[in-house]
Amino acid sequence: MSVKGVRLNGKDILEKDFKTGMRGYNQEEVDEFLDLIIQDYDAFQQEIARLHQEIEKLRKTSTEQTTRLRSPQQPTQVNYDILKRLSNLEKAVFGKKFADSEG
Repeated sequence: MSVKGVRLNGKDILEKDFKTGMRGYNQEEVDEFLDLIIQDYDAFQQEIARLHQEIEKLRKTSTEQTTRLRSPQQPTQVNYDILKRLSNLEKAVFGKKFADSEG
């Protein structure tokens, strides 16, 4: 997985060859430092990949929860319809007795 705008990877850093001059840097020190940079760079890339996986997992979980939250609205509507039908049925079956007992 690559990150937008990143131009180097661990292999690029490892294979980088610097020219030496008359008063150049100590090559061993540069190599040791580049080794540390490569280790950190690889650790950062692994962390970025882990975070991307976690983001995808959280998106999936969020979508599932949103779907679950929407689902109960349909049974609530169905329950309301059932109660309305039951009320109408009671009025039809019991007729005047039902109307008299309410008032």
